Order: sequence, then C-alpha cells, then structure tokens
Amino acid sequence: MLFDDTYYTVSAPAEGLFKDRGSKFFGYIFPVKSEQEVKDHLAALRKEHHSARHHCYAYRLGPDKQNFRANDDGEPSSTAGKPILGQIQAHDLTDVLVVVVRYFGGTLLGVSGLINAYKQGAIEAIQASQILEKHVMYHYRATFRFEQTSEIMKILKQYDCKITEQGFDENSYLEFDIRKNFAGTFEDKAAQHPSPFLSLVYQGLR
Repeated sequence: MLFDDTYYTVSAPAEGLFKDRGSKFFGYIFPVKSEQEVKDHLAALRKEHHSARHHCYAYRLGPDKQNFRANDDGEPSSTAGKPILGQIQAHDLTDVLVVVVRYFGGTLLGVSGLINAYKQGAIEAIQASQILEKHVMYHYRATFRFEQTSEIMKILKQYDCKITEQGFDENSYLEFDIRKNFAGTFEDKAAQHPSPFLSLVYQGLR
C-alpha cells in the first residue's frame, strides 16, 4: 500500500459559523470511519436544522485518502461541496465529514459568493476542531510456545507494538498492532531461523 503511515484527523466534533449578507453558514466537522457514520451525522443535522435550505457536505475516508465525496445539496454545481472538500484537502485531513448548513438571508450571493461562503464555513469548523496525528497500524495474530514468551515480548517492545489481546498456555497467542512503516522489518525479524513464532498472520489495517 503506497501511502504514508501518518495521517491527520480530528479528535472530536466541532462547529463554527460564517455570515454573509444575511445568510448564515453553520459549519460542522465530525471524525468518521465509514459512510454509514456520514449518513447518521447528516440525518441528525437535517433533523436539527429542518428549516435550513441546504445541508452541503464533503467527506474523506481512509489513510490512503482515496474515498471521498462532495455534495452541493441543491446549490449550483461545484459552489458548495467542492470548496468544502477543498478545505479538507488543504488541511490534509481524512476520516472526517464536514457539513455546512445554510440559512438563506434574502440576498443572492452569486457563484463566487457561494464558493467563498461554503469555504469559510468549512474553515470555521476546522479551525474550531482539535487536529490529531494518527498512525496507520497493521494488526497481527501470533502463536508461540510459552517458553518463548520472553523473547516474543522483547521483539514486540523493540518495534513498539501495542498488544490488544493475549492468552498464555502450551501454545500461547498474542494479537497486536504495529506501525505500517515498521511492519516490513518486523516480519523479516519474525521470519529469521529459528523463529520464536509458530505462526504470524496479518489481520488487516487498524
């Protein structure tokens, strides 16, 4: 997977407000991990702001940043969703949803005015949030002989692995996370002869 193992998201929901010629643009940002979470937040905002004319949004998911979408929700094409997505990209964020809810103030803003207003609504939400640096983690399950426990723990500590589940018996096991950038050298270490592992199975991304 050709992407870095460090990415940026937000730690918690946040909101901001931008006003222009009577119209109000309420900006919201949410940490999300799936399209279902996106739908849930949108449904909640539409219920909360049921009298608003537009609920425009953009999101980007995944550490590779390849899953994204922008929606104008009835505004002229590319005047709302695209500038919102532009701010997600400009701040290098992923696993986030940004929604800008508009209450019309009676004065038409024009295409350039709308683009600027939705951009600023997104900026207000992003600036109100706490940006969080995270690492892409590979998840593994390892089995080994109990007498190898000390050696296994030494290797995991060397690569700063985070143990998520464990069991110790005649054939013991550990499940753990390791940073993507460390995974290749870790697997090489684990494959050395004689290997302390009975098996080492990659379980997917975290």
